[in-house]
This record gives sequence, C-alpha cells and structure tokens, in this order.
Amino acid sequence: MLLTDDAPTVAHAVDPAFRRDIIEGLSRSPKATPPIWFYDRHGSELFEAITDLPEYYPTRTETALLENHGADFADAVGEGRAVVEFGAGSSRKTPHLLRAIAPGAYVPIDISGDFLRASSATLAQAFPDLPVIPVEGDFNRPLTLPDAIEAMPRLGFFPGSTIGNMEPDAAVDLLRAMRRLLGDEAMLLIGVDRIKDRDRLIAAYDDAAGVTAAFNLNLLTRINRELEGDLPIDGFAHRAIWNDDKARVEMHLEAVQPLHFHVAGQGFRMGQGETIHTESSHKYGERDGRLLLRSGGWEPVREWTDKEGLFSLMLARAG
Repeated sequence: MLLTDDAPTVAHAVDPAFRRDIIEGLSRSPKATPPIWFYDRHGSELFEAITDLPEYYPTRTETALLENHGADFADAVGEGRAVVEFGAGSSRKTPHLLRAIAPGAYVPIDISGDFLRASSATLAQAFPDLPVIPVEGDFNRPLTLPDAIEAMPRLGFFPGSTIGNMEPDAAVDLLRAMRRLLGDEAMLLIGVDRIKDRDRLIAAYDDAAGVTAAFNLNLLTRINRELEGDLPIDGFAHRAIWNDDKARVEMHLEAVQPLHFHVAGQGFRMGQGETIHTESSHKYGERDGRLLLRSGGWEPVREWTDKEGLFSLMLARAG
C-alpha cells in the first residue's frame, strides 16, 4: 500500500540549493559540483541504465549478495523493522531485502520526486500488505521520518556504495546523522565498494557504450534547462581517472576548447583542458569500512562479500 502526503509540485520550479551549489562550484578553482545534482528524472534513468552495463560490476555483485544471504539478514535483523532506504532510486535491489526480513514498513528517500513516486508505486503493487511511505528529500540535509513508523525499530538501507561518493569526513558526518535519525535501536545495512584493479575500476566509470558519459553530461543539460545556462554541451568531454593517493575514481567534465558561458546570469570561463570535478567514488580496503562505520557511531555486526572480493554488504548496530 502506497502512503503519501506529498503536496503538488510546481512545474519548472528552481531549487535554490541547486542554484547555490552550482554557482559556488563553478566559482571555485578547481571547479567542482556535488554529485547529488546528477539525479533529475533523466539522470536517474541514465544511472539505472549504467547499473545494467557489463562493465558496471557493483550492482550485479551487490544484488547477488542480497539474493544469496536473505536467511542471514532475517536472522540478524529480525521482523517488523521499518526499512528506511537512503537514495532509493528505482528500489530494484530492495525487494530481495524486503522478502527476507518481513518489515513493518518501507520508507524510500530520494531527491528525484517523480522517479521516487513511480518506483514507490511499483513496489507497493509488488508488496500490497506493506506500507510504502516515500519521502522526497536530500538525505544529506535534515529530514523527518513519517509518523507512521514512530513506534517501529528501524533498519537503514544504504546500498550501491553511495557512501563512497563522499569525502571521508562528510561520510562520517552522514553516518552520524543517520544514527540520530534512525534511533538507538536501529541497524544499518550498507554497501561498500572495495579497492581493486585500476583498469576494472576505470571501465566501470567509462563504459564502451558511453552511457556514463551521457549521465555526466546530462548535468550540463539540467543546468541549461533549470538555471538559464548556455553551456555548450559539445564543448565538454567525460573523463574518468583513478586517484591512487585518495583511493577513488573521479569523474570530470573537461573543456575541449576555451569556453565562456553563463549560469543564472553569471559569467564563467574555462581554459582548454580545465575540468569540472563532478563526482568521486571512494573505494575501501578490507578493514576501512569497519573503521568508517565506527567513526560514524555504528558497531559492525556482520559482513558479506563476493568470492572475488569486489564488493561488501556490511550490517551494523547503533553504537
């Protein structure tokens, strides 16, 4: 059953946080923008297409872990928890978890409202006896959970190694915010991508079909549409690089020629070869994930990893 108190959205309304983050990011040297703004409706659809690519191992590896360890999750988590998913997207992985643990409710949180409502409706049809209560919002900012789950213990679900998109200090801050939001009896199931061969990592973020490039460039299309921008899309190229010192894959939009453009009435220039750093995806060593969780107020309980050690699912209790 789909429960929602969403108010009607105003068409083409400009998110002031989007304007602020983009203007600030383009004014920096070097230029950098937060990855959360990739996810307008088309960006969300492109990301779902990325997860099906042969090069993109995280989704199929994590999905296999969710499929294969349902009995373990049920044993460790128990029944009746409200599952709160941060950055739910299409919720494609979520049914494996919901079938395993018999939750009391499901609360998907996502910044892309249209995409969130569509995926929530689909999931509510698949689980007609489960209250599905979507919350449109940015999980990096303060949120309020629905009153309907006030009395339920919670299980935070943060798949996809989204935690890797944040700098370590910001990741710790987010984990602490999740700990406060979910409460003293909470648990957290989180996906963590492992450090591995550089070529395999780069391929996952620079696929042969160019879907990841389209995803990256779609940010410029969104800026032009929502912030009265005139960025020349063909003046940029997608770049993915491995930063070994920081153990992360970086995505950039590189100016292939000198550029002068406007966003929200402000002018910007870029030299040929200058980039906008649009996303980082940090990878973690075998012990790093546990250290990160403890720093964020969570005590690791269990961990599941595929045979190749590509990806981990980690379960933790509120510390």
